[in-house]
Amino acid sequence: MTHMIFLPLNDDGVKTEYVLSEPKNFPRHTTPFRSRIAFAAAHVVAASPTTVNWDATLAYRRHLWSHGFAVAEAMDTAQRGMGLDWLMAQELIRRSIAEAAACGGVVASGAGTDHLMPRLDRSIDEVIAAYEEQVGYVESLGGRVILMASRALAACARGPEDYARVYGRILSQVRRPVIVHWLGDMFDPQLAGYWGSRDLDAAAESCLAILHAHADKIDGIKISLLDAQREIDMRRRLPSGVRMYTGDDFNYPTLILGDEQGYSDALLGIFDAIAPAAAAAFHALDAGDLRAYDEYFAPTVALSRHIFQTPTYYYKTGITFLAWLNGHQEKFDMVGGQETARSKQHLAQLFVLADRAGLLCDPQLAVHRAREFF
Repeated sequence: MTHMIFLPLNDDGVKTEYVLSEPKNFPRHTTPFRSRIAFAAAHVVAASPTTVNWDATLAYRRHLWSHGFAVAEAMDTAQRGMGLDWLMAQELIRRSIAEAAACGGVVASGAGTDHLMPRLDRSIDEVIAAYEEQVGYVESLGGRVILMASRALAACARGPEDYARVYGRILSQVRRPVIVHWLGDMFDPQLAGYWGSRDLDAAAESCLAILHAHADKIDGIKISLLDAQREIDMRRRLPSGVRMYTGDDFNYPTLILGDEQGYSDALLGIFDAIAPAAAAAFHALDAGDLRAYDEYFAPTVALSRHIFQTPTYYYKTGITFLAWLNGHQEKFDMVGGQETARSKQHLAQLFVLADRAGLLCDPQLAVHRAREFF
């Protein structure tokens, strides 16, 4: 059946006729991925601008688990620090850990300092105490920690030595190895100068020193800088046994595939939106079918680059819009009202790119909802 819709694709306000492609049927597998570890950072489904629809939110985690992904919980994709406060995050983490245990899913949860208001006059001890509170909460539930970057630390640190002190204290106390997250300022402007320098080469040196000093307490590091070569360079200098988890939503297929000197595992927000295609790509990689790997992933890159375009921190709007088009939530609403953060033209172009990637799983529903929206 052919589906057609008129979309506001240009600035002139005139709607353009668009005929949808034939939907793709991505192969489903019951076995987990073998060659790479893949976390999908998951969004939350809002019930109102200040509340979460817990049933729909947990159902979306089951959707991701059913495709073979581990879930990275309460991260920036879930609007952490941008609509989802620490009180709501605690509930999200608690429910997700329980749901994972009930259905055999894998989950790791973000622990940071977002309940501590960033100020220049904060003390390093206050930052340490804030980290200890959140890490302690996740671990008290039997959860695995993703150590998130701290706005409070970025605000008050005087140099790399303050980062070494904070991370050294927290890493010395964790019960099991954690994933460290370096989130670039394109995702959160308040994290500019992280690791003690705005010079990324110097910042990388400071970060690597911490990783080497505490390698036994670190499972891996997720780098979200949208700079493939910088990730590769750092990947080659990691301590033995410490993984690189790509957070590069622009260049993930090549970084995951890797080269003769290694590869990146993955912890990506875009997997929330492209789970069926990405899962098929991972299984193709497991089978050594690099042609199929590329065929599944390649059409998703234009979609991801569009979703994560500047201002990058509004990417959650596109991810939520696609989840709504695909019937995973009843309303296109977001915590904090961020559904209005992208233009209708942006979302119309997203619709086209999602269709071309085969990621409108029910074209009839997607067209019905899009017509209503536009």
